[in-house]
Amino acid sequence: MSRSTENLEIDNTDYRILDELNQNAQRPYTEVAKKVFVSGGTVHVRMRKLQEQGIVKGSTLVLDYEKLGYDIISFLGIYLEKSSLYMEVLDQLKKIPEVVEMHYTTGKYNIFVKLLCKDTRHLKNVLHDKIQRIDGIERTETFMSLEESVNRHLSFGD
Repeated sequence: MSRSTENLEIDNTDYRILDELNQNAQRPYTEVAKKVFVSGGTVHVRMRKLQEQGIVKGSTLVLDYEKLGYDIISFLGIYLEKSSLYMEVLDQLKKIPEVVEMHYTTGKYNIFVKLLCKDTRHLKNVLHDKIQRIDGIERTETFMSLEESVNRHLSFGD
């Protein structure tokens, strides 16, 4: 199985380890090793190598935001007054805790943002009191998510 890795040393065993840990990052290395048919020490050494190469960048918790009171997931297309204002707008958007993803995009919008809010009033306040007051933002277009149907990691399996 050949993959473009831009001079990084990574092989099929590494990909299989990543697939196993993508399913459950808390899985013990010994359990991963059994599934991949290597030793636990091999998994440990390879994970350290993947971290040193910057392929694995730590780990994260997967939270159920709805259970924490955040019932609204929305996406926001942002039109900038000028593309050259991107960095200034980006710096301001980073300060808004409800902004959980940002993408500099081609096409209709300059920036596409994912927001988490408690309810529609909270969303309205974030839009009106925080985002739309940022210098450089010409206008926004909001999309409400009714249901998240797929949320997964990329699989490297065959």
